[in-house]
Amino acid sequence: MTRASADATAAPMIRDTLKAPLKSVWVQQPLGDLAGLYLHGAMATTRWTIDADALLGALKAGTPCIIVFWHECLPSMPILWREAERIGAGPKGYVLASRHRDGRLIARAMRHFGIETISGSTSRGGASGLRELARLFEAGHPVGLTPDGPRGPRRRAAPGVAQLAALTGAPVFCAAAATSRALTLESWDAMRIPLPFGRGALIASGPILVPRRDWEASLAMIEAGMTANLARASVLCR
Repeated sequence: MTRASADATAAPMIRDTLKAPLKSVWVQQPLGDLAGLYLHGAMATTRWTIDADALLGALKAGTPCIIVFWHECLPSMPILWREAERIGAGPKGYVLASRHRDGRLIARAMRHFGIETISGSTSRGGASGLRELARLFEAGHPVGLTPDGPRGPRRRAAPGVAQLAALTGAPVFCAAAATSRALTLESWDAMRIPLPFGRGALIASGPILVPRRDWEASLAMIEAGMTANLARASVLCR
């Protein structure tokens, strides 16, 4: 075996060895707690522009709704729930998170903002999660989804979000959050981790009502809404 082939064989083994501890709940929980505390600090030291009156009005009225945003926005989206709490919003919000270790870490971090999570996705293996979401809508809870999660492709919405809206009749609000200071990860979604002491923007539009017999057309509207709002948020926070 040549040196080059040995290095190529060893690299995946080293990567898997480094990732192994992250699969442990004993590691994920403290990491999730640290992430939640860090995001709290980043949110508090960022100067925010908020343009989400219709969505915040629905949350304050206790209207069960679907809040969608691209996966890359996830670390900045707790600003929405902070604003919802400030205006005295209704029932507790939920976020759909994957069963992957990243999803479990995110779930732990979101609890620091009073957000509960449900395991599943809008693409692969999400049937049980979608059934639980339908039950939550019936109980009056708003739910956040990342239609391109958990593994992409980036900024391509899986059909599950439109199908869920058609099934439940819940209105869809397209949201996005961005910050001027952020660390961009080398991940499939180019996720941006907000850094303190910058400017931020939260944008939301809607509602979109999805008909049962034509959810495909609504899926394109939802996808376009998230992309347009993220572009606008990125400009406003500069």
